[in-house]
Amino acid sequence: MLPLRDDIPAKKFPIVNTWLIVINVLCFAYEYQLGPRLQDFIMLHGFIPLRFFEQQQAAFFNPSRFVPVFASMFLHGSVLHLLGNMWFLYIFGDNVEDSMGHGRYLAFYLLCGLAAVALQAAFSAQSKVPMIGASGAISGILGGYLLTFPRARILTLLPIFILFYLVEIPAYIFLILWFVLQFLQGTLHVLTVGSLVKGGVAWWAHVGGFGTGALLIVFFRNRRRGFYNNRLQHG
Repeated sequence: MLPLRDDIPAKKFPIVNTWLIVINVLCFAYEYQLGPRLQDFIMLHGFIPLRFFEQQQAAFFNPSRFVPVFASMFLHGSVLHLLGNMWFLYIFGDNVEDSMGHGRYLAFYLLCGLAAVALQAAFSAQSKVPMIGASGAISGILGGYLLTFPRARILTLLPIFILFYLVEIPAYIFLILWFVLQFLQGTLHVLTVGSLVKGGVAWWAHVGGFGTGALLIVFFRNRRRGFYNNRLQHG
């Protein structure tokens, strides 16, 4: 399912969400121009669970070992990887930013990303494969959106066999289904591969980010704006 737009226009320009997209695009442009040096760059700045835990044993308070935790959120492995993440951020991020304000939104985004990295690391502590991508943090945005705008309508491109249909799906159906698919994929990966040491999609980062966003949104959204009740009468 590919979301095309929702039916809730943001009240204010999403400054932080826009800059997050711009920064991710600029980081990927920098990656692209590295050429043969890209692999070394990813190994240095991507989050590698085994390296992180080994550094913890050696020196717990070494701040440098946390740099890849944040840096990895802004790196992507391919154009499709980047476009997919940025499209979801564009569709859902503006409304979540609108619900809590710019500063809170940035903190919310980063905390969801941290939680996503933590859960993925818990399932792949022995992995030497670098984890990169904004999808964990963006999953947190989806979790926040679910609880804030459950009755919004998502215009979705839905493939059925060889045909494509445009349908409006309630946000709670779209996002719950998305989350269930991530959870099932992550569970299947664990059951078939065992410990997650071979790379692939970081399913548990998606699960961790989504769950964290759903929990944190209660504390981060600004109820005084009267935004939610006005926007959720339709549908």
